[in-house]
Amino acid sequence: MVAGEASGDILGAGLLQELQQQFPGLQAEGIGGELMLAQGFDSLYPLERLSVMGLTEVLGRLPELLRIRRQLVRRWRDNPPDLVIGIDAPDFTLGLERQLHDAGLTTVHYVSPSVWAWRRKRVVSIKRGTDLMLTLLPFEAEFYRQHQQRVAFVGHPLADQFPLLPQTAENRARLGIDADARVVALLPGSRGGEVSRLAEPFLQAARLLHQRFPELQFLLPAANTSRYDTLEQLIDEKFADLPVQLLLKRSGEVMAASDVILIASGTATLEAMFCKKPMVVAYRLSGLTYQILSRLVKSPWISLPNLLAGEGLVPEILQDAVTPERLCQEVTHWLESPQACHDLAEQFTALHQTLQGGASRRAAQAIVELLKDKQVQNV
Repeated sequence: MVAGEASGDILGAGLLQELQQQFPGLQAEGIGGELMLAQGFDSLYPLERLSVMGLTEVLGRLPELLRIRRQLVRRWRDNPPDLVIGIDAPDFTLGLERQLHDAGLTTVHYVSPSVWAWRRKRVVSIKRGTDLMLTLLPFEAEFYRQHQQRVAFVGHPLADQFPLLPQTAENRARLGIDADARVVALLPGSRGGEVSRLAEPFLQAARLLHQRFPELQFLLPAANTSRYDTLEQLIDEKFADLPVQLLLKRSGEVMAASDVILIASGTATLEAMFCKKPMVVAYRLSGLTYQILSRLVKSPWISLPNLLAGEGLVPEILQDAVTPERLCQEVTHWLESPQACHDLAEQFTALHQTLQGGASRRAAQAIVELLKDKQVQNV
């Protein structure tokens, strides 16, 4: 198994737990994080070595990434495992799967790359290198069926971790926030690059919002101690006047306790949707990366709630449009539109229900069926 970042570690750990029930004594190795290690996984390299994002950002790390992939291919060609599972990180794992599949190994890819949005021709390569695609979202599975790729829609593991009904009061109590307070959550991302590009405009927007709504409280969860230190320094130097509470981790509680969320595009937008909270989605990339992607991406949306709904339920603000004034304007809309927030929560609940149902269990079942079919073919 090869996971490329923290979200892949979550998926890998859940899948490992289910597969271990199906195959007692299962041995698993590759690349994984702390959660996978807790399931007895043997990580040959630190997961952090694969955690890099953006086209131009990858270039500096490319020699190391290619070396790791070559070493994994050599190891598993020489000592073939029963199954190879790549988890997300498609630019790394799909190439790995392709080489190992060509060597006769059975391969599974967990989490579809955005082939429906850009680089659609990748589906041809995926079909040649992957025996089974496991998708988290229903529209992805339909795309693969249209291209005759074996696929299973398994739902999203996060959907089972969040209750269908919002738990605002309970989470405010945990955070020590008054039940009647008005709260805006600021989530500028978990990666260093995201925080460097989004934290300051988010806090500037918070300052404008505070001028308009003096009663507002702001919560800012940091993904780890490194992000915490960066954000603490930024607040001390430029935003000491702002009523913002910086927390280490606890992003799930922060989102559930909020009235509106200002958030970086990514998996966190799905969590915000599961919390049934109105949100404003923003994102910035390096200039060159954005210029390249803007010419390649075919989808009109980037945030998961909008992609799932097939319509623009929440505003998306990208690149140069990410200004404090624009962010403030969009957050203000939600703060002043309780009926719109109620309607959005109902739509989010319906989307939540489509993703529930035990993703790890479904993924394990699809893998068991694949292995059974392979046995029959070999006989």
